[in-house]
Amino acid sequence: MTKAKSVNPLLAVAAALAVAAAACAAWFGWSWYSAAHSGSAAYSRARDTVLQSAEQAVLNFNTLNYHHATEGLQVWLASSTGVLHAQLAQNLRQEVRLVQQKQTITTARILDGAVTQLDTGAGTASVMVALDVTVTPATGSPFVESESEVGQLTRTASGWKLAELGYPSGSAASSPPSSSPGTVTPTPAPSPRRS
Repeated sequence: MTKAKSVNPLLAVAAALAVAAAACAAWFGWSWYSAAHSGSAAYSRARDTVLQSAEQAVLNFNTLNYHHATEGLQVWLASSTGVLHAQLAQNLRQEVRLVQQKQTITTARILDGAVTQLDTGAGTASVMVALDVTVTPATGSPFVESESEVGQLTRTASGWKLAELGYPSGSAASSPPSSSPGTVTPTPAPSPRRS
C-alpha cells in the first residue's frame, strides 16, 4: 500500500494567495478599463478639451502687440470660426491700422474658466472665462482690467474654436442688460483695445 504524500501547508497558503491576488488584479484592471472607457469619462475628456481650447482662444483674443498687429490678428482668425471668423476677416485691414495708430499692447492672464454647456453630439459648447488684461498705452502707465467673458465654441476639423465672444449680460462691459436675471447673453466680440 502506497503512503499518501503530505502537502506543505505554507505552499498551499502561498498558492491560494497567488490565485486571490491574480483575481483582484484582474477585477481592478477590468474596473479601471470600464471607467476609463465609459461615456462619463469620454464626456469629461471632451469638457477638458473644450475648456483648454476656450481659455487659449480667449487669451489669444486679449493679447495683441501693435508692433505685430497683423500677426496677432491672424492668431485671432486661427482661433475663431463661423460668423466671428468672417467678421474678423472682413475687418482685418481696418483693425490692423487702428491698432498701429493707437500703439497699444495688451497681454492677458487667465484666472479661471468653466464649461457651462456642452453638446458633444452637436459639437457646440458655452464657456465663461475670468481674466486679467494688462493694457500698456502709447503714453502713460500700464493698467490692469479684470473681466469675465463668455463664449460659444464650435467643434471644427482642426479642433474647438470660438464662434462667439462677448461679455456676460449685466457686466460693466455689456449693453443692453439681459431681460431675465442670471442669463448669459454674449455681446459682440471685444475688438482690440485701442484706448
